[in-house]
Amino acid sequence: MQEAAHPVLAAWSNFYVIIGSSAAALTGLMFVVITLVAGRPRVTTQDGLATFSTPTVVHFCAALLVSAILAAPWRSLVYPAVLLGLTGLYGVVYVSSLMLRTKRLTTYRAETEDWVWYSILPLVAYAAVVVVAVLLPTVPAALFVLGGAALLLIFVGIHNAWDVVTFLAVDLADGSPGAISNEKPRANASAAPSEPETTG
Repeated sequence: MQEAAHPVLAAWSNFYVIIGSSAAALTGLMFVVITLVAGRPRVTTQDGLATFSTPTVVHFCAALLVSAILAAPWRSLVYPAVLLGLTGLYGVVYVSSLMLRTKRLTTYRAETEDWVWYSILPLVAYAAVVVVAVLLPTVPAALFVLGGAALLLIFVGIHNAWDVVTFLAVDLADGSPGAISNEKPRANASAAPSEPETTG
């Protein structure tokens, strides 16, 4: 007879089913948005896309992966801890590389809000995953921290996705996408340089 999943993980199964389902749905919506605007003139550079848009999908996928790991019927906490550690380390390295890329951008200077939502909060979430991976085999209560980290990735992704979607829905509506070809997709980004005021 096959043994049941670890009781600690079984208690969290519904939580991670909800997190995983939400992450998968939001990832799918991002693909839908990109597909809908695929025929429009190009509005971002590769650097802008890799720095401000792609990470949103990565964070959703990370939350989905964490949920899948925790939803599996592990009979020991060691194996999921190893996988979580690898996931968290990848996230830390990935966000660190994004921070370096953001500093090197020449067409846009990141604001405080950008650093918080696109760098600091994701880095905190992935670092928390690493810490939980270390503690999980001996401190099962660390799953509460992991749950918070997964939720943080979801909310960070939602916020950043809203920046992208609002940019595509509002800023492109003025018909001058070429003027912002090198700027980050943000709701409050100017769609085009303002025309100098004239008098008389």
